[in-house]
Amino acid sequence: MSTAGTTTGRIQLLSDTLAKARSEDRAALIAYLPAGFPTVDGGIEAVKAVIAGGADVVEVGLPHSDPVLDGPVIQTADDIALRGGVKIADVMRTVREAHGATGAPVLVMTYWNPIDRYGVERFTEELAEAGGAGCILPDLPVQESALWRACAEKHGLATVFVVAPSSKDERLATITEAGSGFVYAASLMGVTGTRASVGAQAQELVRRTRATTELPVCVGLGVSDAVQAKEVAGFADGVIVGSAFVKLLLDAPDLPSGLAAVRSLAGELAEGVRRG
Repeated sequence: MSTAGTTTGRIQLLSDTLAKARSEDRAALIAYLPAGFPTVDGGIEAVKAVIAGGADVVEVGLPHSDPVLDGPVIQTADDIALRGGVKIADVMRTVREAHGATGAPVLVMTYWNPIDRYGVERFTEELAEAGGAGCILPDLPVQESALWRACAEKHGLATVFVVAPSSKDERLATITEAGSGFVYAASLMGVTGTRASVGAQAQELVRRTRATTELPVCVGLGVSDAVQAKEVAGFADGVIVGSAFVKLLLDAPDLPSGLAAVRSLAGELAEGVRRG
């Protein structure tokens, strides 16, 4: 699918998927898994498993040696992937095969440095060609994002920025105006990981973010079970779960057990995001 020789990504598929969840009076379930973990092939199977279990959207992590937003569980998985020699080509392959097998929207979550070194135009073109829906860029400042956004828009990719409870209202408006696809609301100040409670801070952030944008607002950082998913689904458009899936794969005695476990958790969370 192309226009004027430009490969078109799947931002519309992402928007349609989030809208469909809303029309069903539920939050979307968004799963995060790093590429190359436990292996490239195993990581592709894990993405397919969470979608089979009930995830609506998947974020594929591009493993990074200094992941400022990620807690110990995802850092451990990233380390395994990096020691396994994962490359950007493997991330693109993960997106291509996962989207191709499932038809679900697949985004890449990455820090800025790998894209900057790879080349923005090259990265966006390859991601669109792989069937990617966009990118979540936790450390790219909005005021430095013009080149990225121009390339992403050209290739039909969403640019998802992260907002935090510390973001002032004026700053929220600047971020949400520049973003597309959805807004990633970090539920608390800190790194990824499972938490006992996600709570009031996240709800207030969603309320403040919604006052600035029509984009769906999805909450991540800390959701690990169906009870928390249900709580967050009560006030957010999407519930993002990462560390809980990654921990199951880390703890599994073998890949088939890990795949069964993540598929099962996705099913429980998919029930949780149905608000009824």
